[in-house]
Amino acid sequence: MDGVVEGTILLQESRLTVGPNARVMADVEARDVVVYGLIEGNVRASGRIELRESAVVRGDIVAERLSIEENASMKGRVELLERAAEGAAGRRAGAPIPTTGVAVPTGV
Repeated sequence: MDGVVEGTILLQESRLTVGPNARVMADVEARDVVVYGLIEGNVRASGRIELRESAVVRGDIVAERLSIEENASMKGRVELLERAAEGAAGRRAGAPIPTTGVAVPTGV
């Protein structure tokens, strides 16, 4: 997308590309986000965020993976999330697996 956007952008199952002429004053949530332009707001991705050379982000970033090219600019907090598969693999041996709404027989 290129142009000016204000508000909130929700594309949870999609990839969002913010073009070099874009000015986004919004919180952004998508699967993947590629930024060439300006975002003033928090950016959250369930996958990857890429800040390309001309990118400017003023807000917090939360994602599994983050790529920042030389000359990209960002001011805010960065939080990188663990992948669900890595979290399960990192569980110590013998530790209980969390369950929800499942009947587990005891004393068998």
